[in-house]
Amino acid sequence: MDFTATNRPLDKIKADALIVTMGKKSDLPTALPEKTGKQLAALIKAGDFSGSKGQTAWLHNPAGISADRILLVGTGDSQPSDQQWQSLLRNIVKAVISAPVKHAVLLLDDTLPQTLEWQVREGSRLVEEGGYRFDQYRSAPAPASKLAKWTFWHAQKDAALTKAHKTGKGVADGVNLARDLGNLPPNDCYPEYLSGVARDLAKQYEKLTVKVVSQAQAEKMGMGAFVAVAKGSERQGQIIVMEYKGAKPTKQGPVALVGKGITFDTGGISLKPGANMDEMKYDMGGAASVFGTVKTVCELNLPIHLVAVVAAAENMPDGRASRPGDIVKTMSGQTVEILNTDAEGRLVLCDALTYVQKKHKPHTVIDIATLTGACVVALGSHAQAVYANDDALSQALIDAGQATGDRGWPMPLWDEYQSQLDSPFADMQNIGGPKGGSITAACFLSRFAKEVKWAHLDIAGTAWISGGMSKGATGRPVPMLTRYLMDNA
Repeated sequence: MDFTATNRPLDKIKADALIVTMGKKSDLPTALPEKTGKQLAALIKAGDFSGSKGQTAWLHNPAGISADRILLVGTGDSQPSDQQWQSLLRNIVKAVISAPVKHAVLLLDDTLPQTLEWQVREGSRLVEEGGYRFDQYRSAPAPASKLAKWTFWHAQKDAALTKAHKTGKGVADGVNLARDLGNLPPNDCYPEYLSGVARDLAKQYEKLTVKVVSQAQAEKMGMGAFVAVAKGSERQGQIIVMEYKGAKPTKQGPVALVGKGITFDTGGISLKPGANMDEMKYDMGGAASVFGTVKTVCELNLPIHLVAVVAAAENMPDGRASRPGDIVKTMSGQTVEILNTDAEGRLVLCDALTYVQKKHKPHTVIDIATLTGACVVALGSHAQAVYANDDALSQALIDAGQATGDRGWPMPLWDEYQSQLDSPFADMQNIGGPKGGSITAACFLSRFAKEVKWAHLDIAGTAWISGGMSKGATGRPVPMLTRYLMDNA
């Protein structure tokens, strides 16, 4: 998609559609030529448009402007919140894509509480995401959308709007990469494939370098928990390390992202039920979001030092697979009694957390994982759980999520929960019982990040949409992560 921002007179802009948003009590935009305004006023007086929330009306061959049609969109009785505006724009994009529109122009509204820069940044992201398709496995793909250009219009010239739409598109590129990786079938997307994706990114961006730690190397390095999961599959596990040097390394160290990359999760010996098991290809949603975030960081050339680690493995019930009752030694030296092989995400992550701290000395570590069904029960699909050992880090992530509509919610990480992980035979067990499952999973990971600012995002409810024809990866939390990194760049 080609994005632009302009203040050219509306009667001079040739486009297929001019989009105007209005509330029930709003006046017509004064920027519209007089003839156009009179025509729209007549349409409203006739009862064809009232400004009700979500209402749309098309006006063809409008007078006074060069656009072929006008799309009126209602915003309702009150000014929309950030999330309502984003929802509104998603519906606008659907309407425009379903029409024969190649070039659309959106009139920015400076009466809204959202800044013009925010409207452009989030708008370009949502437009780009709205055109996403994953049909590469269809023998007869659906016809592609004709929409190729989107212009944001405002009466005043503002260079910041051009920067904003470039930022929005860069974030959308990362989101869509994460969606692609999540939607790929597990017979094509496996640990070695993800290593190839990392290497391709490194070829594309000169500031990015990639290192891959093989399963055999991981075993020699003492990653007993990671290997316990990976060894049950014929597909070799991989620790994929991507380092982006957009700024010179400092004594403070980089920011680190760590993604759970279980490319398919059968549950291992603790086998999952068959219903909806196909959706366990999305169990690498954390890894997908790390790849997407890295792409956005590279696209936007952010002035940061970032290390991104993906712990990639399949969790399969092979004869070599770990069993409930096995005890493994992690890279940190701590031992874990495996009571349930379907609690494998924390096993691959704990060694990845230790690895990145030993090798790269980051000042902040954020891990991202589709970790627990308990998180879905607690928060549904609207917010990812945010755990942290640092209040400022937790708040920064929540603020970044609020600014992008990719929201998180703070969760407790109290010492009282830690005792649920007590084992009679090892330093800890890998599950904490039926109560507070998302919390005890976070408590488990916290034991491997004691000397660093650390946050854990449980995205089990937000990484994908389940069931039916709407099923698919969402690309979350790429918007939250990239906003956090931009805020701290």
